[in-house]
Amino acid sequence: MTSHAISNVYFGLSPMWVSTIVLAVTYAIIISEKVNRAIIALIGASFMIVVGVLNQEEAVKGIDFNTIGLLTGMMILVSISRRSGMFQYLAIWSAQKAKANPAGILLLLQLTTAVVSALLDNVTTVLLVVPVTLVIAKELDVPAYPYLFAEVFASNIGGTATLIGDPPNILIGSLVGLDFNAFVIHLTPVIVVVMATQALMIHLLWGKAMHSTPERRALVMGMSARETIQDWTLLKQSLVILTAVMVAFVLARPLHLEPATIALLGAAILMLLDNWAHHSEKASHNIHQTFSDVEWITIFFFIGLFIVVHGVEVGGLLKLLADQLVAATGGNMANAGYAILWASAFLSAIVDNIPFVATMIPLIKSMAPAYGGADKIEPLWWCLSLGACLGGNGTLIGASANLTVAGIAERNGVPFRFLTYTYYAMPMMIVSIAISHVYVWWRYF
Repeated sequence: MTSHAISNVYFGLSPMWVSTIVLAVTYAIIISEKVNRAIIALIGASFMIVVGVLNQEEAVKGIDFNTIGLLTGMMILVSISRRSGMFQYLAIWSAQKAKANPAGILLLLQLTTAVVSALLDNVTTVLLVVPVTLVIAKELDVPAYPYLFAEVFASNIGGTATLIGDPPNILIGSLVGLDFNAFVIHLTPVIVVVMATQALMIHLLWGKAMHSTPERRALVMGMSARETIQDWTLLKQSLVILTAVMVAFVLARPLHLEPATIALLGAAILMLLDNWAHHSEKASHNIHQTFSDVEWITIFFFIGLFIVVHGVEVGGLLKLLADQLVAATGGNMANAGYAILWASAFLSAIVDNIPFVATMIPLIKSMAPAYGGADKIEPLWWCLSLGACLGGNGTLIGASANLTVAGIAERNGVPFRFLTYTYYAMPMMIVSIAISHVYVWWRYF
């Protein structure tokens, strides 16, 4: 299959070199942010086929439809659920539970963001929580930046804890065959420690110095969380379906279901319930709104990226790199794990962690024979997940959630500068990776 797939490269050029050049150019333009990343990924994918590295049939085999289905299904579920107002309710509820104390709100909004990011996804979570945070900060007359910074960190940390919380985990789970329970069992313990440490650091840095007047705190306590709920029926339906989806993720193995099937079935049922609840004209509008809320740029970015990375895999570069990494670490899996953890963290801080992880997965798979087979290298997947997801906190461009928060902040007059963010974020990120290093050493090596 592989030889057939690479037999038609023009002018007899080396498939390895051609595919590597296509990958390098694609990455360079994605990093430059001059052109939308979905467009570049699709052009790179098409180029892999046009120059003959892959044929179309082989290219389609490179697309992981389980990842695409899981992402799409969760985006639809969130799109419908948020119309109920439940996420705004959670943010105001958190502020009032802290008695409108600025430091207490800082802590509770972090915890809320982390938990919601683990159960949904981190980009969606910050989209929902940040606007309410800006209102609360304005009412308290305290700087919004520490809250937004903390929510970026919490979203990426919380998202690391589960299969569905962060796109790199979705990729790893789907392409490697690790289920929802595996991520919870292996990653949630260390994420709890990392989250507690980061919350303490943020409190010492900003929280303990924050104060507000009794009058300002009274304004926040006077907000009505219940009034943010716009559709009680939809709220109940959303909670039931989201709970059922989470339970199905946990029971996916005995049910013989893939995550994409579960997410898309849940999305379809919630759309049906939402449809029944409204008259035909409103129902049609809601369906169009729901599908327009799906981040198609992200979906097509994944499709193009899968094909580009598959071309590099077929070309043979990843096997070559895997052999060199095994040799460099002396054939010691613990050293390989530490190298993957730290390299993933720093590289994910400077390039988007999604394409990085998509490239690393087949590279690590190629290392399996040197370490006794695919079942023996599971610790390397947890090193990759921790490094890529937590490393995304290191700079403003490290993860999608960071740029999302920065965009909302700038539009609301809160400066979110690259160097300022990196000054605070990079040391905190390094602390989280150091904790992860100790954890993987203790648990696996």
